Amino acid sequence: MGTVERFEATMSQPIDFRAEPSTYRHWQVEYEGPVATLSMDVDENGGLFDGYELKLNSYDLGVDIELNDVVQRMRFEHPEVKVVVMRSGKDNVFCAGANIRMLGGAAHSHKVNFCKFTNETRNAFEAAEKDSGQQYIAAVKGACAGGGYELALACNYIMLTDDSTSSVGLPEVPLLAVLPGTGGLTRITDKRKMRRDLADIFCSIEEGVKGQRAKDWRLVDEVIPNSKFANTVVERAKEFAAKSNKPDITVGITLNPLERSFTEHSLSWSSVTVDIDRAGRMATFTLKGPEQNAPADMEAFQSEGDQAYLLKLCREFEDAILHMRFNEKDIGLWVFRTEGDPDAFAAHEALLATHAEHWLANEVRQYWKRTLKRLDVTSRSLAAFVEHGSCFVGVLAEILFSVDRSYMMEGEFEDDDRALATIRLTEANFGPYPMGNELTRLQTRFLGEPNLVDAAKEKLGENLDAETADKMGLVTIILDDIDWEDEVRIFVEERASFSPDAMTGMEANLRFAGPETMETRIFGRLTAWQNWIFNRPNAVGPDGALQRYGTGVRGSFDLERV
Repeated sequence: MGTVERFEATMSQPIDFRAEPSTYRHWQVEYEGPVATLSMDVDENGGLFDGYELKLNSYDLGVDIELNDVVQRMRFEHPEVKVVVMRSGKDNVFCAGANIRMLGGAAHSHKVNFCKFTNETRNAFEAAEKDSGQQYIAAVKGACAGGGYELALACNYIMLTDDSTSSVGLPEVPLLAVLPGTGGLTRITDKRKMRRDLADIFCSIEEGVKGQRAKDWRLVDEVIPNSKFANTVVERAKEFAAKSNKPDITVGITLNPLERSFTEHSLSWSSVTVDIDRAGRMATFTLKGPEQNAPADMEAFQSEGDQAYLLKLCREFEDAILHMRFNEKDIGLWVFRTEGDPDAFAAHEALLATHAEHWLANEVRQYWKRTLKRLDVTSRSLAAFVEHGSCFVGVLAEILFSVDRSYMMEGEFEDDDRALATIRLTEANFGPYPMGNELTRLQTRFLGEPNLVDAAKEKLGENLDAETADKMGLVTIILDDIDWEDEVRIFVEERASFSPDAMTGMEANLRFAGPETMETRIFGRLTAWQNWIFNRPNAVGPDGALQRYGTGVRGSFDLERV
């Protein structure tokens, strides 16, 4: 059995994105007041699949699932933390990047999904200073290459020890015939503002850059003699913590394991269900409104811990998105529904809005922002059905502006006694949840008609029926009882008949109108470049660089330039 066959054969079990500290195999965290030390100590034999070893602190998806969990818990369970020091738990290597054997044997779809998830994780801790007042320091000792340097690049500050073995590098081009993860390229140019010609040299050499040259080229922020490195890292962390404006918060909340149940055709959490139509290649997500009244205040909200409705809903929604992305790749159309009492949902949301400065309210809102961004960059056709009895209010209405098309029921339907379909806009739709382009979804939707955003603000808090929503441009199509079933069926069947490749390319290009940002560039380049390069024989062919890596024989390249 060949390498690719062996790797793919082990993927019969779904990938589980749930993690908790007691099950970590690759990361260790120590807390000391406002400073946390996060050590990467990858278990070589702890790969997510068979067929490779995670040598030299290299990582696969399983390592990053744990890191994603660490970053999340740092915000909710340890709000006292103001500075996180990311370091290696091994001698002479910080991180060698993504595991090459894993990449060489993985299916194309897994490689691209893996790159997307790792970039989302790095974006999460990169934004932790702005969103949560937590700064990340990369303490680099030993070789720091490829995706390992991308871990460091996403930190707020990079410290490099000055010795004969410590360096930073992006050697993917000369070694693997692929590019540095797009996040690496984008961060050295856009974030660290490295000169283009120096960046060209940097990305063309295998050995990386050391010492003072790394600082001179803007690749790191500080270079410290090896004898003083450990003490200087501690001093710098304490110094940053002392200067932090983050309030002193001593008690967080525990994120317990999510409970869920799966069958062949359905996935169920407490407030989210996903029904899968395999023949139609469609999944229907249903998000349920609250069953209990909103807490009286943030003290009551915090006392509910991870069972607080809006936090639990967000955790379950994110888990559903990630599960469907990685484990149901043939399901090309995702349809979103909601059900519940709009007034009850609005009350829960209003509590967080009213107390937006409260640390936990802020964290829940930031979590929704990250989760909605996951939806934005998901390579599926996305649609929403605003049906009678729905609950598209505030942050749930953001889903309507994330999808490619939305359909809304108009007027009464025979034998349907549910409340007529409405949409309700709240302050959530006008700022707290920007897209990667730093615009709200309404601003992006109405890029050529900004006056419609102002008009929408005038309807804040109103229940908007189908006719009004249509006139305001908030939905794509409204349909009455006579046309609903046929029109929706035609849309679903048509979408399933199109090429998934064409759909992915079209959707990724249409979703991010307006200004480019570092974030949109990362994901835009990821969709285009990695999809292309990871299919080329120069990288993944039998004589490609990924297959020959470690054999002592360089890849054989098709020299045609396109």
